[in-house]
Amino acid sequence: MHDERRRIEERVERLHNQRIKPAIYAATVPLTVESWQAPGEPVPFAEAAGAPYEPFAMNTPWGPPWGTTWFRMRGQVPADWAGRRVEAVIDLGFVGDWPGNQAEALVHLADGTPLKAVNPQNQYVPIAHPAAGGEPVDYLVEAASNPDILANDFAEPTPLGDVRTAGDKPLYTFRRADLAILDEAVWHLSLDVQVLHELMLELGEHDPRRHEIMHALDRAMDALDLDDISGTAADARAVLRPVLARPAHASAHTLSAVGHAHIDSAWLWPIRETKRKTSRTFSNVTALAEEYDEFVFACSQAQQYEWVRDNHPQVWERIKKAVADGSWAPVGGMWVEADGNLPGGEAMARQLIHGKRFFMEHFGIETKGVWLPDSFGYTAAYPQLARLAGNEWFLTQKISWNQTNKFPHHTFWWEGIDGTRVFTHFPPVDTYNAEFSGKEMAHAVRNYQDKGRGTRSLAPFGHGDGGGGPTREMLERARRLADLEGSAKVRIEHPDAFFAAARAEYPDAPVWVGELYLELHRATYTTQARTKQGNRRSEHRLREAELWATTAALHAPGYAYPYERLDRLWKTVLLHQFHDILPGSSIAWVHREAEAEYARVAQELEALTREALAALGTGEARAFNTSPFDRHEVVRSADGETTVVQVPANGSAPLDNTPTPDMVIVTDRTLDNGLVRVTVADDGTLASVRDLRAHREVLAGPGNLLRLHTDLPNYWDAWDIDKHYRNRCTDLLDADSITIVERDPLLGALKIERSFGRGSKITQTITLRSGSPRIDIETEIDWHEAEKILKAAFPVDLRAPHSSAEIQFGHVQRPTHTNTSWESARFEVSGHRWVHIGEPGYGVAVLNDSTYGHDVTRTVREDGGTTTTVALSLVRAPRVPDPEADQGRHRFTYALLPGATVEDAIAQGYALNLPLRVADSAGAPEPVVSVAGEGVTVEAVKLADDRSGDVVVRLYESRGGRATGVLRTGFPLAGAQVTDLLERPLGAADLDGEGAVRVELRPFQILTLRLARS
Repeated sequence: MHDERRRIEERVERLHNQRIKPAIYAATVPLTVESWQAPGEPVPFAEAAGAPYEPFAMNTPWGPPWGTTWFRMRGQVPADWAGRRVEAVIDLGFVGDWPGNQAEALVHLADGTPLKAVNPQNQYVPIAHPAAGGEPVDYLVEAASNPDILANDFAEPTPLGDVRTAGDKPLYTFRRADLAILDEAVWHLSLDVQVLHELMLELGEHDPRRHEIMHALDRAMDALDLDDISGTAADARAVLRPVLARPAHASAHTLSAVGHAHIDSAWLWPIRETKRKTSRTFSNVTALAEEYDEFVFACSQAQQYEWVRDNHPQVWERIKKAVADGSWAPVGGMWVEADGNLPGGEAMARQLIHGKRFFMEHFGIETKGVWLPDSFGYTAAYPQLARLAGNEWFLTQKISWNQTNKFPHHTFWWEGIDGTRVFTHFPPVDTYNAEFSGKEMAHAVRNYQDKGRGTRSLAPFGHGDGGGGPTREMLERARRLADLEGSAKVRIEHPDAFFAAARAEYPDAPVWVGELYLELHRATYTTQARTKQGNRRSEHRLREAELWATTAALHAPGYAYPYERLDRLWKTVLLHQFHDILPGSSIAWVHREAEAEYARVAQELEALTREALAALGTGEARAFNTSPFDRHEVVRSADGETTVVQVPANGSAPLDNTPTPDMVIVTDRTLDNGLVRVTVADDGTLASVRDLRAHREVLAGPGNLLRLHTDLPNYWDAWDIDKHYRNRCTDLLDADSITIVERDPLLGALKIERSFGRGSKITQTITLRSGSPRIDIETEIDWHEAEKILKAAFPVDLRAPHSSAEIQFGHVQRPTHTNTSWESARFEVSGHRWVHIGEPGYGVAVLNDSTYGHDVTRTVREDGGTTTTVALSLVRAPRVPDPEADQGRHRFTYALLPGATVEDAIAQGYALNLPLRVADSAGAPEPVVSVAGEGVTVEAVKLADDRSGDVVVRLYESRGGRATGVLRTGFPLAGAQVTDLLERPLGAADLDGEGAVRVELRPFQILTLRLARS
């Protein structure tokens, strides 16, 4: 037989695109359109309904960036369309085919009922099926003219990312607003041809099935009369029916499909636009569920449900009905799909607590899995947190983006730092926006790493990132692919059903231990430093407010614990931990608003803390310690005097002016407190840090060396730092001035000022305090660089085989060598409050109060010694998607801690981030809880969420070893229970008979205790 593949394939493609698809709508009549441009921000429907409208013609430009235009569309179904399927078809002037980053609209009935959204992949609004003829059409359409931030493929900066800089030139040209007849025979033929043509192209050239499909398609094209596509579509379908009926092989892979609409809570649009995106998408989904009985839609992010409930109650009622009917599946159990590395431990717990509670309260459903498809790596603390929140499974697909190494599994057990395991799946389709294309189906099968053991994988389908969700075309394709020879079998089902089946067939799946490190998007640990600082400070202020509010509730008559205010503030912080806000990968508008929100949160939490302390009464000045460790520190009183205080963990103590023997001696370039001696070089770097206790020099080169690297990644500017950044850098060695700014017996400080680059300035104050080896480097940067990254390097005279970095509820160790490609790929990593390096008998920690990104490298010197260098990433200057990212002023502190154990790093990490607070108080209430036992660390103290008055304490083993301890309360204890994260009882705690709780913890175990007051 002659090879006619090329002729047939080209014929099918042309006829489908140029004849069949244009015939899907058999007849059209235009709607009459009027418009009203809303001034400023979006307005409610009632205001738009009463606005003055003016005639609007097709092919007219409309929509300034970030504007809202309301269109009134009116018409009547022609009488002779009776019995046909009639729809409205609206084309706002869509650009390309991605629904999420351009014009989109929500269609309302005249009474304000949200009907359905339109976007480039979903332009229809159903009117009648079948039509009677004569039906009136009267719509109000809220159209958003959101700019295409992705234009030119992120190649150039754009001012469109902020309403303040975007201008007012119309972005779109309205193309179409018609009533139309959907020719169902042609539409179904189009879908038949698409599915078979795409399947054919993925089959091997010697596969008989490929040739069978090819010739069937050729015969189907013969059956079409090109002058009467509608009249002959059924004939063409009849030709294709036998090849569509051929069942899949018995061993065919099963694709468990679930509808999805990934909606970034902010990214290339502000939060206010996401609120509208959710209503648009959810309107589409609930409409689709009424048409397709088999449809199941998985939706995460409780915050987005709450927005719809508050802004579009009619859509909310439709969601509740869909949940009750089984077509809508709440998943994920988190407040938002948060970044997987940067939120603190307690914040990550609250993500799960608030999310799961929302779904339980409003739907009576407890979600069973963590649904986090698009975060930029995942902390090794996740398995334990997931299980403690009652979850059984974990899903993501982002690791498929790895730059260097292909992850070896798609279905596996993920083991966290404490040994907890959670059943985990990466969809091998490698997207959460599947469409059931032939390429996707074939890729999922070829890519699946667990062939021979597992036979199924998950495929989330639907347009996403900016929403949109599944379409009827996707569901029709799924029907054709349910049991089709040559393809994987598609089964639409709830994610819980998939995970149950996958685990049942593969209970002994392989185990992956430790973090799920994404070998890409490493700059998200650093970009938009003020956003990250706002998060870190908010987390610690929330801890502080809860502790002292609990103290006041226990000891101050008449004080009311601020449940509602704390709940609201927590949810604000949790929202901004979304995986495109906290990582710094959003447009300027998002980060501008985030900084303002963090400032408001800080102000309110400061007020809450002051109110709680004031409720305890006024009297002598006291120091209040929010950290879980006893503190012996220098503080400054309200009148500016320095003093040394000894303050218990979670407690307070009066200011004490008792001098200590180790005074601080300050000379022109030296700070010495008897524990360490710090010498500053003429260029402003640390020339020497001498540990006087260990009689050794800490540094192996200039310390606090500020290095300015060229930083232009290959593609994702705000997201990525590529390894070639190391190849070009400038050391900032020209100090403008070095001055003594503190010469107090209890503390000394030197200030170094530098100017560099494009008018940037750095002022650093190096402070040493009495009684502490910690060297603080308070930093203020006025930053005006472009496409640069600034790092602070500390070369230490240590041969450290690994570094340890704090993560949520523990720490991870990472090798300092690069023996394998996996280790080499970790050239930039994340950590929280501290990084520690050490060799037997000696260690050094680098602490910070707001940075996350860092690298640790190791070299061998000519003298045979080893230098291990910790370099903190301080600030970047990407230009896409925010051309002004990180520009302006930054203030933060990092510190060097010589002679530090991991335990020292933990304690001082808390201390740096939770400075002692000096305030007046009449009394000295006992700490709410105190713990005796090395490694048992208190992370949160609060009142129970059910308002019972019980005290909830969350603690964990922080060193990485077994720990035993005793927890005592500052109030009469009636009983104690161990609970899960949601404060539900798991069993009785171990009481010692003397009003204390005995605690035994495995390495890095998290324990939540509920303490009843007598």
